[in-house]
Order: sequence, then C-alpha cells, then structure tokens
Amino acid sequence: MSTPRRRSRSTAIAVLAVFALAVPAVAGPPLLCHPFDIGNARSLPWDGTRAFWQGRADYRIENLVADTDALLTPSTPVIVRMETLRRAALYASADGEVAARLYARFGERLQASQKPGGRPDDLALFDFGYLTETYRQIAELDRGVSDFRGRAPALRKTIGTTNGYTLIKKALGQPTTDPAMEFAAALMTGRRDDGAYRVHADRARAGASRDALLARNLNYIS
Repeated sequence: MSTPRRRSRSTAIAVLAVFALAVPAVAGPPLLCHPFDIGNARSLPWDGTRAFWQGRADYRIENLVADTDALLTPSTPVIVRMETLRRAALYASADGEVAARLYARFGERLQASQKPGGRPDDLALFDFGYLTETYRQIAELDRGVSDFRGRAPALRKTIGTTNGYTLIKKALGQPTTDPAMEFAAALMTGRRDDGAYRVHADRARAGASRDALLARNLNYIS
C-alpha cells in the first residue's frame, strides 16, 4: 500500500511533468508551486506540509471572498498579496461558484478604483491580473494532476479572455515601477522566450534593496 508521503511525491512529480510537456524550460507552475516567504504577515490560514496546494482542512471556504477582500488592503505589501491570492485561488478552485464569486469581487474592486477620466488603481489592476493568471495556471493542472481534475472548465469560463499580464503591465507603466510587481511579472513571463522575463527580473533585482520581502523571495527568479 502506498503511503501519503509517497502519494504526495508522485503527485508532485506529475505536476512537474505536466509543465515540462507544456514548456520545456519550466520547473513547475511558477505562481503556485513555491509558497512566497511573507514572514509574520497576515494571510489566509494554510497548511502546505504535504503539497503546495494543501490548505487547512478546517478552513471554511464560504468565508474565502470576505477574508481575502479584508486582507488585501492598500497597505498590504505586494509579496503578501501574491501569497494571499495564491492561497485564495487554490481554495477557490475546488468550488466553481466560489471561484466565480472571488473573481467577481476583485473585478468590482478594479471597476470601483477607476478614476474619472483616468486609470484604475495600480493595486486593483495587480490583484485582478494576478488572480487571473493564477486561475489560468491551476486550470493547466487539470491535464495530469488528479487533485485538480475537473476544475479547469469553471476556471476558464470565469476568466474568459482576460489577460492578467496585460493588466499588470498597465500597473507598471509609470515612471517609477514597483520592483515586487516586476517580480510577479517575471514569474508570469519566465515560461516563454520573448525577452520580457529578463527585463522584469532585472528590474526586480535592482529594486530588491528597497523591499525586504522581495529580497527574501528573489531566489525564485535566480
């Protein structure tokens, strides 16, 4: 009989195999497979001892939308936003209705931040874009990872044709860019060879001295 540890290892290998088939250079789903180091910052309850997608068994998913919304305030650092959205997306992906409600909430936040005659708030752009691409990567796991089988149709329907990277590029289109957002953009573009990854990664490294949490996670783009 296989043990939980062996089953977990086999599933993790399957995750890597799925992404190796999709993009030869990738080591795994970059927005998902590495929990971000957020120190003592507040985020959603999490376990993660056996697999990167393992949330707390006792977490009440009906609270997910409100909990995530409350955690991502204007003062929440970008790296904490990334880890919170990673956890939220993994929880939500198990229930198509919850996934749609979470996505709708962040779409509402984006619309509400739109300034008359101007552009939406950068953090609202970032959150919605990051959630979009996290859902997209979870949907890709449907192809070969049994824990995610059947989740892709609802997630793909939810995000539709939205391009999360395009939204994040809008947030970065300012004279002074946020190095942590550049880090997120690097993770999104590392699986293709169009030069964008290097630009974003270089900017993230250049600004890491100004962001302690970013500095703790730079190894993911090294």
